[in-house]
Amino acid sequence: MASLADLQFDNRFAQLGDTFSTRVTPEPLQNPRLVISSPSAMRLIDLTPEEANSELFTELFSGHKIWSSAEPRAMVYSGHQFGGYNPKLGDGRGLLLGEVLNQAGEHWDLHLKGAGSTPYSRMGDGRAVLRSSIREFLGSEALHALGIPTSRALCVTLGDNPVYREREERAAMLLRLSQSHIRFGHFEYFYYTRQHDALRELLNFTLRTCYPECLTDAQPELAMYREVLKRTAEMIAWWQAYGFCHGVMNTDNMSILGITFDFGPYAFLDAFDVRHVCNHSDHEGRYAFHRQPAIAQWNLACLAQALTPFIDVETLKTEVASFMPTFEQHYLELMRRRLGWADAQRGDGDLIEQLLQLMQDSGSDFTLCLRLLAEDSTALRDHFVDRDAFDRWHAEHLHRRGGNAEQAEALQANPIYLLRNYLAQNAIAAAEQGDFTEVRKLHDLLTTPFTRQTDAEEYAAAPPDWGKHLEISCSS
Repeated sequence: MASLADLQFDNRFAQLGDTFSTRVTPEPLQNPRLVISSPSAMRLIDLTPEEANSELFTELFSGHKIWSSAEPRAMVYSGHQFGGYNPKLGDGRGLLLGEVLNQAGEHWDLHLKGAGSTPYSRMGDGRAVLRSSIREFLGSEALHALGIPTSRALCVTLGDNPVYREREERAAMLLRLSQSHIRFGHFEYFYYTRQHDALRELLNFTLRTCYPECLTDAQPELAMYREVLKRTAEMIAWWQAYGFCHGVMNTDNMSILGITFDFGPYAFLDAFDVRHVCNHSDHEGRYAFHRQPAIAQWNLACLAQALTPFIDVETLKTEVASFMPTFEQHYLELMRRRLGWADAQRGDGDLIEQLLQLMQDSGSDFTLCLRLLAEDSTALRDHFVDRDAFDRWHAEHLHRRGGNAEQAEALQANPIYLLRNYLAQNAIAAAEQGDFTEVRKLHDLLTTPFTRQTDAEEYAAAPPDWGKHLEISCSS
């Protein structure tokens, strides 16, 4: 394992130059202290969990020190936000510290979120607050444990710097890991500013660093786009199968890797509601739960538009049209696994929709009901208002259900513990008072969500009444 001081950097994106990013130095936190770290994320860059106990660890991830071989850069990009094009966005509160090359030969971006103002802060202070940092840390690590493609979070540090949002809060920083921080919006920026030479350079860089397998294809640009679409469709299928609402599916929040990225006002469904909107700033419900697949396709169409200098338009239209069938295939596969169905049969989609409609009509808890179904619990029937209708559906389900192997797989596909909003809020409230115990306990539970833990039954229950309708804003 590498030591923290001796990480090997290979800053490939920084080498593209000032057209693509700006050199910026992090603004340190005052009196920094570590809130939480992720041992599994640390191992991605060859660090041991014990490294988190060092003073150097806190200094590096609170902006007080920088590796001599790191090269902090704020990326420039644009994007469609709530359907409208914003011509120049960029890293307004985050910095790409550099790219670590681990012992397995993998590159991992170290991205420090909340590192202070940049040329792209747009009058903002460039800071993150404790609650948003904790939410991204817990959210990304929880998704990873569920198997959902996502960026990772290495740690959260807290300082004494005052930050003003809806109220006065304290500044925090989150260290995010991803194998690339290139977004759909990167391509849009160079396309709409007519910098097509730079767009070609970005495309070539992305092919080399993210999709090298596409370089041998007769049409490498098209092969890359197909792979981005496929990965995005798979990611959205995971979201829909596990009730995850992203909340801000702007094109600048869409990763070229097809992973969950840029956590803001996200939420997991409690009571199943296809029209659930988790972002209280989304007044039109553009990013409601049931619209996520269509929005992902719309975003991919925006990316396709940015690639029209290099790929035939009609070909791109055909590829965009393939999104929904690809998404639906993966979604049905995931739902069959959650339900313990052995193989694919005609009518599976309709039977799944019938269950979801029963949940919708009854206000049933999505995660709890699917777990009880996997456990073959007789208590499940009490979660439905129309029990006769549920009984009819359940009879069909028993006819479709596989044997012991499928039931065992279903138990490993249906979490006991989920990052519900009220659990996150409890942990944040304690952390804002200086007590990080609940954040760390919740993180420990969420890293093994399919295994029942002693003295943790309250974490597996449906939310209390006060926790069912918590509002989450973009500043969260």
